[in-house]
Amino acid sequence: MQIKTVSFVKSSAKVEQCPESRLPEYAFVGRSNVGKSSLINALTNRKKLAQISGNPGKTRLINHFLVNEGWFLVDLPGYGYAKLSKAEKSKFDPMIKNYLLERINLACLFLLIDVRHEPIDTDLHFINWLGTNQVPFVFVFTKTDKVSQPHVDIIIEKYKAHLSESWESLPNIFITSSVKKNGMEEILGFIADTNKLLKSKS
Repeated sequence: MQIKTVSFVKSSAKVEQCPESRLPEYAFVGRSNVGKSSLINALTNRKKLAQISGNPGKTRLINHFLVNEGWFLVDLPGYGYAKLSKAEKSKFDPMIKNYLLERINLACLFLLIDVRHEPIDTDLHFINWLGTNQVPFVFVFTKTDKVSQPHVDIIIEKYKAHLSESWESLPNIFITSSVKKNGMEEILGFIADTNKLLKSKS
């Protein structure tokens, strides 16, 4: 898929405020500082579509971008940032969860995982919550340019081993680097294929 047009539509504090549209949506979420803004910019080939900040937790609203006039890219707030106040954290979780549970045109969630780190409870709990609530999602391992390939393989296998204890099958896995643009074609291809599948069912 070639991205020809991308336009910002709106920011929403609640799922009820999201655009009134039935176009398929592909949302991106992850712990703060996982590289979400960099990945979105690399994916769309725009330098400042998603603002990159040195302050994790900057994205605090549900941001909709219309792509190729045919689907939405949705930038969700990050989770698990320690320096946010309890009040701010309490706003994030319901905002994210309500969007994932109530947005009927959500086609797939891209869950970003920083491949530099061992599996942590915050991510594992969120993954299991997605499974319990049957939210369609895939894994996107980020920042692979920061570590060796053996390290990448080890971390991914640890996630697989943990999840295989209770999951019958695992979601798709994308291995990415925003710096080297690795994995971008695969993600866009997945979105294109999903759009075709959804269109054939409509």
